Amino acid sequence: MTKTPLYQQPITQIYQTLATTEQGLSPDVAAQRLAQNGKNALNQQKKTTLIQRFLGQFKDLMIIVLLVAALIAGLTGEMVDAVIILLVVILNAVFGVFQEAKAEEAINALKEMSAPNATIRRNGEVLTVKSDELVVGDVVLLEAGDVVPADLRLVDVAGLKVEESALTGESVPVEKTSATLTQDNLGLGDRTNLAFMNSNVTYGRATGVVIATGMQTEVGRIAGMLEAADETTTPLQLNLMQLGKALTVLILIIAAVVFGLGLWRGTESVIDMLLTAISLAVAAIPEGLPAIVTITLALGTQRMAKRHALVRKLPAVETLGSTDVIASDKTGTLTQNKMTVEKVYQNGHLMEAADQPVTADDPLARVMILSNDTQQMADGLAGDPTETALVQYQLDREFPVDQTLKALPRVAEIPFDSERKLMTTAHPLNDGRFLVAVKGAPDELLKRVTQVDLDGTVSAFTTAQRQDVLAVNHELATQAIRVLGFAYRIVDQLPTKLTTENTEQELVFAGLVGMIDPERPEVAQAVAEAQAAGIRPVMITGDHRDTAAAITARLGIIQPGETQAVLTGAELDAMDDATFQKRVGDYAVYARVAPEHKVRIVNAWQKRGKVVAMTGDGVNDAPALKAADIGIGMGITGTEVAKGASDMVLADDNFATIVVAVEEGRKVFANIQKAIQYLLSANLGEVLTLFMMTMLGWQILAPVHILWINLVTDTLPAIALGIEPLERNLMNRPPRGRRSNFFSGGVLNGILYQGFLEGALTLGVYWFAITYPVHAASDLAHADALTMAFATLGLIQLFHAFNSKSIHGSIFKVGLWRNTFFNWAIAIAFGLLAMTILIPGLNGMFHVTHLDLYQWAVVVLAGILMVVIVEIVKFFQRRVVK
Repeated sequence: MTKTPLYQQPITQIYQTLATTEQGLSPDVAAQRLAQNGKNALNQQKKTTLIQRFLGQFKDLMIIVLLVAALIAGLTGEMVDAVIILLVVILNAVFGVFQEAKAEEAINALKEMSAPNATIRRNGEVLTVKSDELVVGDVVLLEAGDVVPADLRLVDVAGLKVEESALTGESVPVEKTSATLTQDNLGLGDRTNLAFMNSNVTYGRATGVVIATGMQTEVGRIAGMLEAADETTTPLQLNLMQLGKALTVLILIIAAVVFGLGLWRGTESVIDMLLTAISLAVAAIPEGLPAIVTITLALGTQRMAKRHALVRKLPAVETLGSTDVIASDKTGTLTQNKMTVEKVYQNGHLMEAADQPVTADDPLARVMILSNDTQQMADGLAGDPTETALVQYQLDREFPVDQTLKALPRVAEIPFDSERKLMTTAHPLNDGRFLVAVKGAPDELLKRVTQVDLDGTVSAFTTAQRQDVLAVNHELATQAIRVLGFAYRIVDQLPTKLTTENTEQELVFAGLVGMIDPERPEVAQAVAEAQAAGIRPVMITGDHRDTAAAITARLGIIQPGETQAVLTGAELDAMDDATFQKRVGDYAVYARVAPEHKVRIVNAWQKRGKVVAMTGDGVNDAPALKAADIGIGMGITGTEVAKGASDMVLADDNFATIVVAVEEGRKVFANIQKAIQYLLSANLGEVLTLFMMTMLGWQILAPVHILWINLVTDTLPAIALGIEPLERNLMNRPPRGRRSNFFSGGVLNGILYQGFLEGALTLGVYWFAITYPVHAASDLAHADALTMAFATLGLIQLFHAFNSKSIHGSIFKVGLWRNTFFNWAIAIAFGLLAMTILIPGLNGMFHVTHLDLYQWAVVVLAGILMVVIVEIVKFFQRRVVK
């Protein structure tokens, strides 16, 4: 088969290339091709079972560490702790399965968009067949309302317009032609003699020959890209994996060192040292961390849902907080996907649409309504978006649309066609004459204009007036505003058959109308907020270069006239990946792009270490949505394909909601980071306490002590930190980026010095109780000292939870009492800790004694010192940062 693209081949050659004729294939040939090439259908996505999804949740290293911890706890007889750890693991797995249940539905949604039936011609006979039975070479008949059943080369066109924004990003239906195109390397949106599978015919009719079916179509290529795309690992998942690996190595080293040193000293038995090593391992594992992360993310999804951002995968909540680049589709995302009248040129003046005066006999308004195929339905206007925009404009101005249509019914017409670019209708007047209403491309219309209507007075159309109209047309076109011209003519009688020669001549110019798919009103502010947060907005569209540049300038993404920041798909094709990766930061606008271009753009930013969010609503956006770190689909205008490939869906299609979601994502990460600092510093304090007591030969805390402290202090307070309110100025900080982790921003240093401080204070209290005992008896003194160390280690962690409400900020400015759940968590945790000492019977189970007020005062003082010392350190840290 020839390598010449089919859009460049003449119609006669098309039939030869595809081995078919104008009469279509014979049934035998069609059956043979169907058997050879398969059905005209997309591959179904392979589904994973519920069990497979559930088991997949246990691949995470941290989960494996927790399962080992549960086993260790069970072997030491601590069945309650083992059960709690297992419940935490199962809860985490259930949440993961629930959130990802619909993650692989995108390709199946593509299939559901396909036309169920197609009208074709075989052996000269017109038939209706199932669309999945179409084969290459079939001749397909299209008319308004049809879904294009396969990729077609159009061979006969009558005013055909096809809405293909979901595939190409075009904001208005595309006028199609059967003419052979001569340009090389045309993008999808410029291949105007092709019709693509799953696009919608909005106007006219046509005949086309099938050139591709199933996975070979343009939609099929997108389905293939979705199949081949790997699931991206979010920054949160990477951080948790890194943390899990680090903790695993640390736990093994600590347990081995303590076990070996204990045996070397010879003061403890092998069993006792094994239990001590196990206690250290359990102390080092933040067993509550996965539950805290899961609960924090789940609560974040609930808050985001209330603000119209629906999260499909839990880690996506946090990913938004680390986003560096938001690559957004234009049509339906930054713009309203609704043509709107914006400028009007009438009576020699260019004005804003809202400023045009309303008069019942306005000739421009009448032509806009009459030369128009819009239908008024019960649920709104139906028809071509450009024409419905004209009628809606008049309805909004309270122009008498219905009365005008009733008074001036259409009796004849010359339909629009892409060659003359005009549409004409004829309407009877009360005096027996006829009004001829004409609209179309200004340059074609002006060739037929001889007069002009100025405030109701008709006069000759001068050369100066013509030049003025052309200048206005050019000015609006440079602003990416689509311009239509309007004219009329009053004749005594109509020809038997209306033609352009006998009707569209000697016209009276009525005016120009400029239309655009306008930006959403809230987007400019959202773009400014994103830029203030250090996030780079980038627009990617299938629309034309000038349109893309104009919209982004209006939104503040680029400056007016900043054309060097705009790159077309053809220019991108001319760059290799290495060059583009180096220069990707130079471009903020991509125009006339194909689906694979969008993926290249996302990948180029990712290779530069950036976290990329991609927004979109069309089929053409789906591969990039899946490739991005977080794909954001549109809930109202978005296709099911785009939603299925997304991690998050905007229920209100509001770009500003993304900024809200970024804020929530930053808060989620900050709160998880606080919980991690709190948990790991507490666990480090426990490990150092046990390690030093073992090395010093002191009576050490038993496994039951460590397990109870972990259960009490690692759960409720850490969860409460996960729902802390948003800190001030969080959205004024730059994105943390892909390379940062939970230990960035001074967190690791905080964990180390705070852990050492907790251990030192606990050991100090133990030493003080041994040195200055309340009881003279040695065994009672040691029992009291151990009890005070147990109480101190637990209470210090609860006091330290207040420090952890902010990594660097003072707790007095963050607010001690803003988080009601936190206050209750601390109170309950303290109660659980204190009752093991205060309640008779329980203290025997935990091998602790009663403490008097003096001893409690020493324990509380140690807790207060923890707060004071950490606050002093944070004060000097803030001074250094400044």
